[in-house]
Amino acid sequence: MSIRFTTKARKGMVAVTVAVGLALGMAGCGGGGDAKKPDATTSASKGGGSNASAQEGQSDQPLAEVRGPDGLLLDITSADRDSGGFLTVNADLKNDGSETAIISSQLTGNETEIMKNGQSFGGATLVDSKGKKRYYVLRDTDGRPLTTTGLTTIRAGETKVVFMQFPAPPSTTTEVSFELPTFSVATIKISG
Repeated sequence: MSIRFTTKARKGMVAVTVAVGLALGMAGCGGGGDAKKPDATTSASKGGGSNASAQEGQSDQPLAEVRGPDGLLLDITSADRDSGGFLTVNADLKNDGSETAIISSQLTGNETEIMKNGQSFGGATLVDSKGKKRYYVLRDTDGRPLTTTGLTTIRAGETKVVFMQFPAPPSTTTEVSFELPTFSVATIKISG
């Protein structure tokens, strides 16, 4: 019996494989050394699209609210560690201003590999001050960040659901600082 894959399926499998490899490599940098191997379904579902969906069990109160320029407000709704060694931060990006806000390219970060893939939240980081470690957004084989992408403007009063995926800190780490260029810094609790 032979199995044939389309070019698209092959690229998807390569992206998942590299994301898993990066996560395992970054988990090693993050300390703990006890990261479990991610399964392909977790990796593909978390990093496969540009829009995040609301997760089950989310409370109505955000974990943190961080203010940005031009009336932008980021309500962090969850920071969930999963069994695959990832930490996914979900948030609602709101425009509380009276005019359409242009999303700053600074949110993409300053790494050439991420910048060449367009507008994203690739500049986000998590900082574990106790463990003295910084965690960067994960990337696929083409250097695309595992975050919401392509968001360039947001109309006044509009809210967009966004996500960012990181290697998970060790299970002993329960709080991290969330940092996003042009936004204030917030401490968030990790669940899972």
